[in-house]
Amino acid sequence: MKLIDKLFQGGHSRSMTAFPLRLVYMKYVREGACPPAQMLVSVPKRCFKRAVKRNRVKRQVREAYRRHKHILWDAIGENGGNAEWNAVAMAFIWLDDKLYDSSTVEQRVKSLLERAAEKLNAR
Repeated sequence: MKLIDKLFQGGHSRSMTAFPLRLVYMKYVREGACPPAQMLVSVPKRCFKRAVKRNRVKRQVREAYRRHKHILWDAIGENGGNAEWNAVAMAFIWLDDKLYDSSTVEQRVKSLLERAAEKLNAR
């Protein structure tokens, strides 16, 4: 079973929302040279009919993640060599049908990453 299937299959993942984004994430044991965190961005067609707008939102989310991924990577690093998990798979899902400026998107992505890092360290 692929990692993305496990991510969206019930029982394996956790989710949280900072409108207009939802973060779905799952801990797993990585094998080989995979990065400690893998992410995807989904912007449904029902939110934006035009691909140009969907691509803009995806670009904003990817850039915000790039700037703040250290928050999550530090949490994964603090876990150390735990045999239960050593990597995180996550999906950012857009929920609104409006465009937001990049600073708002960045603020929401940072908030989600901070909350996810807290939850990962709490367990």
